[in-house]
Amino acid sequence: MKAQNLGRFGRGGTRAIAVAAWLLLMPGMAALAGPFLLMDVDSGRVLVAEDSFKRWYPASLTKLMTAYVAFRAVEAGELRMSSPVRISKNAASEPPSKMGYPPGSVLTLDNALKIIMVKSANDVATAIGESIAGSQSAFAARMNAEARRLGMVDSHFVNAHGLHAPEQYTTARDLALLVRAIRTEFPQYAGYFSIEGLRAGDKVLPNYNFLIGRFEGADGMKTGYVCASGFNLVATATRRGRTLAAIVLGAGSQVERAERAANLLAQGFKAGGFGAPMLASLRPLGTESRDPTDMRPQICSQEAVAARRQRGDDEALLIERSAHVRPMARPPRLVTVRLGGADGPPPPGARYADVPIPTPRPPYPPQSAVSQGD
Repeated sequence: MKAQNLGRFGRGGTRAIAVAAWLLLMPGMAALAGPFLLMDVDSGRVLVAEDSFKRWYPASLTKLMTAYVAFRAVEAGELRMSSPVRISKNAASEPPSKMGYPPGSVLTLDNALKIIMVKSANDVATAIGESIAGSQSAFAARMNAEARRLGMVDSHFVNAHGLHAPEQYTTARDLALLVRAIRTEFPQYAGYFSIEGLRAGDKVLPNYNFLIGRFEGADGMKTGYVCASGFNLVATATRRGRTLAAIVLGAGSQVERAERAANLLAQGFKAGGFGAPMLASLRPLGTESRDPTDMRPQICSQEAVAARRQRGDDEALLIERSAHVRPMARPPRLVTVRLGGADGPPPPGARYADVPIPTPRPPYPPQSAVSQGD
């Protein structure tokens, strides 16, 4: 394991040389295939990490950056939460997961953000980007500008939704920077990441972050999945005024990502974190590959899909397997979303969306149903 730990660091305090003892005792953690990181959000201290500079496909974790750019636009006065987000023909054509709204539909930015955090709808994510910046490529430029400003040196974005593109990648360390920025700069928007489910007309849309409502203190943030990335999760929880964030990349199933995150969070709350390195002080070990790992053979082969179907991959299995997750003792609290209701000023990009100018767009090769985003 190339793990960075609670406090034993090499010369200059930038390189870990041992694995935290509690990590070695955690069930299944030694077999982790993908990177992970556990951080104290308020202090910025990293309690434990492995391969945190390894580039990875973010899948729908991308939508955390989409939300962050939107929050920054609101803060700058470009638009309000009540401003319109319009579904263009381009947005409506995105592959699932999606809401399926017809072109020309309008919803508020507030409802659009709720939808991309819970349903992870790619059509709505694209519509947010187009409404703010005018085109997907222009919005990606804003995403990359924010990434550079935050110090996310190993991240690059080409779309607002996270459907697979070889040029779109990030790292566990960079995601930790983004998570901390969201939670510390915009605490007023924390509620977007802890919604238990949505009601859209006669449909109930559950949150597939299985820790929400089932792990003590869970309050966010986002799931992600495409074949190339495996199952990703950013999970936050707050206990006694202390917020931790677990970033798990490349898990083999929904249950596995949630179980790993729950283990990290539970053990992290037992550790004080005093003397743990600051996120800003982490440095790569120099052995990380610059090419993102493609998990498609392990995740979306016929054998892998069949194995997940056979053993199950749902909340019930997680509760059976994890000592830290309990059944939700009540019906999920649903938040209603709907079209219409926009009364704020249109964002600047709304004037330019659907203008037929050539803008580069990454190809989306045909994918089976199991390979689409969360």
